[in-house]
Amino acid sequence: MRLLVLGGGESGTGAALLAVQKGWEVKLSEYCKLQDKYKEALLNKSIAFEEGGHTEAWIQEADLIIKSPGISEKAPVMQWVAAANIAWEDEIEFAARYSKGKVIAITGSNGKTTTTLLTYHLLQKAGLNVGLGGNVGQSWAMQLCESDKDYWVLELSSFQLDGLRKCPIHIGILCNISPDHLDRYAYELSNYAKAKWRITSTQSAADYLILNADDDISQGLLKEQGTKAQVISFSLENEQALGAYLNNEKLIIKTNHKDELTMTIHELALQGKHNAANSMAAAIAARVLEIRKESVRESLADFKGAPHRLEFVATVHGIDFINDSKATNVNSTWWALESAQKPVV
Repeated sequence: MRLLVLGGGESGTGAALLAVQKGWEVKLSEYCKLQDKYKEALLNKSIAFEEGGHTEAWIQEADLIIKSPGISEKAPVMQWVAAANIAWEDEIEFAARYSKGKVIAITGSNGKTTTTLLTYHLLQKAGLNVGLGGNVGQSWAMQLCESDKDYWVLELSSFQLDGLRKCPIHIGILCNISPDHLDRYAYELSNYAKAKWRITSTQSAADYLILNADDDISQGLLKEQGTKAQVISFSLENEQALGAYLNNEKLIIKTNHKDELTMTIHELALQGKHNAANSMAAAIAARVLEIRKESVRESLADFKGAPHRLEFVATVHGIDFINDSKATNVNSTWWALESAQKPVV
């Protein structure tokens, strides 16, 4: 079986390496120039590749196309794929073929990376056999070349969710939805929101969808699109019968009617209301997996945070310098300002 990978970045190279390992005849095509580290990885496995453009003949001879999530379905190269009537998948979908682990997937316009890293920290500290991938760190496919895990915590962007078809998601977390990447979605927020909602498209009644009860767009999609999964919510504003909420600076997490975990927001390693929301979402996922309350509490208190996201740099002459260079939209900037404990320039 002949497989062509379109895009030679982290996800594309990972998919190519996994495909070769699983017996596919593989080629890779990159529109720009390949980074040296990816070129070396391909050469080490004798994978044929091209860079600086795509060859239509390579597409026509393929039995399956794996495309980078960064390539839009409307891109000229994908028009060639459509004209040749060749099936295609994204790297996440392809990797899922070769994993037996349960997937905990996190998406959202803001906070998804922090929530992903925190969820991974919670599971890892509890001693679970867990891996981290998707839109953060090393590609899922590349890691599967080495070993599978019992659990995979994956950050999924809207671009990656566009290609989601069969990959089973046991726990999905949708942090929030606000305008971002609208150029990919015909400048329609509703199109972008529906892409985010695909996180629950492969779920069943045995799975869980963790939602922000304060996010109007997410709640609107729940009413409009629905889900087969069990919904558990978190809120900064209102008490939740099941889920997590704040009450007088106390974080309360209840995933069943018999048991609850409580701690003050001052105990959280991540400060600011938005980080309290991120912490609640990750903690719900951990408790759904029956991780002990003591372990969850300790992990929420000692998490180090994500690079470039409200990352403390230094204090110089009494001025704190904060690196928030990963902020990509207005809401993320507002959250950064909200979390500040001093006047902000």
